Amino acid sequence: MHDLTGFQRDLLYVIAGKDEPHGLAIKEELENYYEKEIHHGRLYPNLDTLVDKGLVEKGQRDRRTNFYTLTRRGRREISAREEWESQYVE
Repeated sequence: MHDLTGFQRDLLYVIAGKDEPHGLAIKEELENYYEKEIHHGRLYPNLDTLVDKGLVEKGQRDRRTNFYTLTRRGRREISAREEWESQYVE
């Protein structure tokens, strides 16, 4: 996870916390957190990067709607990050 941007890590956490969220649900969660609009041109390329890295799987609900889930590797990366963070933050 060390090679991910903070935004990409936030995407992983949102996907981990939801049940097969679609892109717009992820976008809404991040807009609430960042308190600003997240443009499609930022969201979807970063989701595709996470898919390419094997951290996230992309599925299709219908012709227009994709959903996202963490892979085993994605879950392991989050666990490893939490262990690393716990050394510094209690």
